[in-house]
Amino acid sequence: MKLLHKYLKPYYVRMLAGFLIKTTGTLSELMLPFILSHILTNVIGKSVKEVILWGGGMIVCSAIACVFNITANRMASKVSRNFAEEMRRDLFEKTLHLSARQTDKFTIPSLESRITTDTYNVHHFVNMMQRLGVRAPILLIGGVAITLIMDAYLSMVMLAMLPLIFVTVYFISSKGVPLYTMVQKSVDAMVRVVREDVHGIRVIKALSKGEYEHRRYDKVNRRLVGNEVKAGVIMSSVNPIMTLFMNLGSVAVVAIGAYRVTDCLSTPETVIAFMQYFTLISMAMMSVTRIFVMYTKSAASAKRIAEVINTEKDIVVQSKENFPDIKTDAHIKFENVNFSYNGKRNNLSNISFQVKKGGSVGIIGATGSGKSTLVKLLLRFYDCDQGAIYINGENIRTIEKKRFCAMFGTVMQQDFLYADTVQENIKFGRSISQETMERATAIAQAEEFIKAFPEGFGHMLSQHGTNISGGQKQRLLIARAVATSPEILVLDDSSSALDYKTDAALRRALKEGLNNTTTVTVAQRVSSVKDCDLIIVLEEGNIIGMGNNEYLMEHCKEYNEIAQSQMGGAFID
Repeated sequence: MKLLHKYLKPYYVRMLAGFLIKTTGTLSELMLPFILSHILTNVIGKSVKEVILWGGGMIVCSAIACVFNITANRMASKVSRNFAEEMRRDLFEKTLHLSARQTDKFTIPSLESRITTDTYNVHHFVNMMQRLGVRAPILLIGGVAITLIMDAYLSMVMLAMLPLIFVTVYFISSKGVPLYTMVQKSVDAMVRVVREDVHGIRVIKALSKGEYEHRRYDKVNRRLVGNEVKAGVIMSSVNPIMTLFMNLGSVAVVAIGAYRVTDCLSTPETVIAFMQYFTLISMAMMSVTRIFVMYTKSAASAKRIAEVINTEKDIVVQSKENFPDIKTDAHIKFENVNFSYNGKRNNLSNISFQVKKGGSVGIIGATGSGKSTLVKLLLRFYDCDQGAIYINGENIRTIEKKRFCAMFGTVMQQDFLYADTVQENIKFGRSISQETMERATAIAQAEEFIKAFPEGFGHMLSQHGTNISGGQKQRLLIARAVATSPEILVLDDSSSALDYKTDAALRRALKEGLNNTTTVTVAQRVSSVKDCDLIIVLEEGNIIGMGNNEYLMEHCKEYNEIAQSQMGGAFID
């Protein structure tokens, strides 16, 4: 639980103050049975004044216990709230900065459940520890100490039960961490299915696959329920076993107490006070049990959170000594690049090409040929296994992240839009003037349909932009990418939903409006890349053709076949 120590350290002083207040309140509560015993034994039958005096003392102790416990609980809530907020913020920030490879390893559903369910479990445990972690031990130890003073013989009967209780709690709790780890993994699986169904709900309805998805969800849900039941049955057995031991102890105390009163070895008043203390001690033991049960959940969750937070960066800025600059007039240069996702089979092999500043490169090929992978390497989502990628002669491994990211404007295959206005989706948190934004939408061929909205740029988009067409969505994404006039514009299959006429107009506008920008276009359609200075044809991660459109039509059989099948050899300009 080093994670808890790290985030709770700034709050130790505040927690100590809360502990002292809680201790004072608990000690006041602990005095009530003792005062009652004193009243029954020494005060009743003497004077009403003393009864009122000692009764007033009980009221004062009760009031102190109430006020101090409420104050301590409020302080505990504030500490646990702030602690959880900082931990959740750091976890979210770390999630955003994980490399693509690390995100693939953890998976998105798992990261989601760590930020939500796991942080809640840890937050709940910290809150409970501050509320019960002080009160329960004081009631337990203090109650035992006072009962030893009042009647050591009866107290030993009660103490005989405590080892059995502690052994039971420890044994069952030791089983809890792996059980709740399995539960959280099942939650990950369920979240994954829910995310997939939510994103694909229209396809599911269109293909009438609702029943199939119900069965798929039921499968992961039953697995989760099974793991929860297994963990719940084992962990919930603590309370009944505890209650059994405490009831046995209570019966033993009553029986032996009655025997001792009969033999004049004790008094009824002592037995009454003793039973009240026994009740307090029982409540304390139940609280300890709750803490142990919550600890098992928290420990499993804290471990999962720590795995993410403590993950070392695998995409770091390297020194130029290890990756020196080269002299080249190319803006982007790939040099013998090899890459594999799993380390066994290359997804890209011996990729080499270069493009000058302001030039354009088109990448085309069948599905799974490595087009998007090449773009991910250029954006340094992954580092290549062999070879090097240069921008302006600098190895991209040596370029500071802030400067590197500022070079690019990007539209990915699975890009997203916020549930916000058109304006905010284009600005994307950047300081962009209205004039610049209008220019970007004009280049992206989005100006016409934006003006058609009654609210214009203030038109509210739904999540993922489901209230606009696919072509409109792509044009907004392109407007977002070109708004800052990037040094390099990456368009990964970003015009697939556009008709040929709009696609042609977009290509012309990009060429005229961003003449100093180097453009990398990934496409399935030959018409989208035919005007590029350099066109690369990929097949199974290898370059099988490279040149301009005229050259490839004559010398690359695969490219020619694609062009003929799509357009019959004719293009729309």
